[in-house]
Amino acid sequence: MPTALVVGVGAAGARAARQLLSSGFRVLLTDQRSERQATVLDALGESAQAYDRDPSEVEADVVLLCHGPGPHAPLAAALVRRGVPVVSVADDPDDVGSLLDLDPEATERGVSLVVGAGFSPGLSCLLAAHAAALLDKVTEIHIARAGTGGPACAQRHHRALRGLGLDWRDGGWVRRSAGSGRELCWFPDPVGGRDCYRAALPEPLLLVRAFPGVDRITARLAANRRDRMTARLPMLRPPHADGGPGATRVELRGERRGEGTVTVVYGAMEVPSMAAGAVAAAVARLVLEGGAIRPGAGGLAELFEPLPLLQALAERGIKAAAFTG
Repeated sequence: MPTALVVGVGAAGARAARQLLSSGFRVLLTDQRSERQATVLDALGESAQAYDRDPSEVEADVVLLCHGPGPHAPLAAALVRRGVPVVSVADDPDDVGSLLDLDPEATERGVSLVVGAGFSPGLSCLLAAHAAALLDKVTEIHIARAGTGGPACAQRHHRALRGLGLDWRDGGWVRRSAGSGRELCWFPDPVGGRDCYRAALPEPLLLVRAFPGVDRITARLAANRRDRMTARLPMLRPPHADGGPGATRVELRGERRGEGTVTVVYGAMEVPSMAAGAVAAAVARLVLEGGAIRPGAGGLAELFEPLPLLQALAERGIKAAAFTG
């Protein structure tokens, strides 16, 4: 029976732990908030156990980093040095960049470090890789997302709307003010149409590695007027324990032989924390089964064939949709 350590049992981590248990894992849990750890242990029953020592020294087959706020890279680096595979749901661009910088060491040690293995980034990157199979050449990738998971995700949403958004254009990075560039994006029902804006999101960092010849990559975040007005202020009230329904949308533009320029749009609607937990657990299992294309650090579009993961997620109730309008 493989053993997985889940670091951080908030909305996404608790769901990842439940998914791992249903997949036959022995699950260890650790969280800085002892009361939250105890609550999740009670809910999961005797199959899950507390782990109260240094996570970097754990004897486990795989470690899932689901904690936040706070960076994942330092703990991931310590685990990679010990040869332990790591699956991270990090969605902060700086943290994602630091995790990707561990690629040379992870590759040298033959260890998988999967970065951004959540809803968005995560499922969004998988959908981009799956859509790319329909094109002979990909020239543009545009990502949008709506909704939040637990409190840490809500705080990231708040911070993402200030500072700078990152676009990839014609072989270089372009930084634009977060909260600018309004675009109406249509998500799967019942989320529907939402105004989306540039934001500090990590998908461009992950996707440019998987699609090195692409001309343009952008990422936008759904926000209302209040979100944008209060982004530079502290959160005025505590975030919800779980943010409810959310969605991700992936639009690829490119060329297909005999048809010229073609646009493919995929999307998914789900409670973000539920989808993030399912993605992280499915990725952890696939890593242990040798399903990664190569060792090292990277996002889902770079390290995995999309179809097996999408099929595994569909079995867990996380399904994608194609825009046919």
